[in-house]
Amino acid sequence: MAYRETEKMRERKARARQNIIERTWECVAEGGFRSARITRIAGLAGVATGTIYRHFESREDLFAEIFRLATQREVDKVAEALNVSGNAVERLDNALRKFAQRALKGPMKAWALIAEPVDPKVEEERLVYRKAYASLFEQAIRDGIAEGCIPNQNARLASTCLVGAISESLVGPLSPTQTDIPPGQDNNEDELVNTIVCFCIRGLTGTRS
Repeated sequence: MAYRETEKMRERKARARQNIIERTWECVAEGGFRSARITRIAGLAGVATGTIYRHFESREDLFAEIFRLATQREVDKVAEALNVSGNAVERLDNALRKFAQRALKGPMKAWALIAEPVDPKVEEERLVYRKAYASLFEQAIRDGIAEGCIPNQNARLASTCLVGAISESLVGPLSPTQTDIPPGQDNNEDELVNTIVCFCIRGLTGTRS
């Protein structure tokens, strides 16, 4: 008789997989992907290292899954920030501000998602993540052009410029090797966010809105 996996067994496997994912994200949030060693993850999850490879083909596959889940949460937050009342410029201002504020609130997590050197498979997910942001911004820019609050321009290229500008401007403040006061402990954090958002909005509109 052919082996058939029971529903109870599937549920147990799903719980074990989720446990591995959660423990891996704990490691990444604490010290980036470089600190997420398989032996450490296994210890935190209370399983043998071989168990991890029964759920994920490789370390890179595990990290890609973690990256995918974590970045989707961030993309969803930006989508929420764009889904508010106001014209397109006001909604973009809110979304860009949310992006920067969340990054500075969790600098190690943001560093891992935005700039930490990662395996090629994870880097592929990073490109998907940046395109997801750009797609959201692109639609908002198109709305703004239609509303007349944003000058006519190539919305697709402008959206990628926004993603590049805000991501690159946060690399220094988020870097674990920075020598300045860490994010969250500097009363100039609001100034940093305001400067980033002002630059982006000015680039889109030609004003200091």
